[in-house]
Amino acid sequence: MTITLYGIPNCDTIKKARRWLDAENIEYRFHDFRKDGIDSGLVEAFCQHLGWEKVLNKRGTTYRQLTQAQKDNLNSTTVIPLLVESPAMIKRPVLVVDNTFHLGFSPEQYTEIFA
Repeated sequence: MTITLYGIPNCDTIKKARRWLDAENIEYRFHDFRKDGIDSGLVEAFCQHLGWEKVLNKRGTTYRQLTQAQKDNLNSTTVIPLLVESPAMIKRPVLVVDNTFHLGFSPEQYTEIFA
């Protein structure tokens, strides 16, 4: 089983997900968007599997700083370069288990994934 957790280390939800995985003794690789980088291929995969509307984090400060014109023109094509440039706008965590994509974290959700 191949497990990769994508995100940024100082995110509270990432910390909770990592604590849960560690407590359950589940081996995973953590991919830090800032340190390990992110490219359009990875963002496209996230959007393709999860839907760009779900991948885009509209609650963060980075999104709120976009102009109204940028927000109005978001679509499956325009969102990808924006997310590559500002990975903080990607909803976290993205968990990939054997090429199956999951978004967000809750103990119930992860219990179900790893049942």
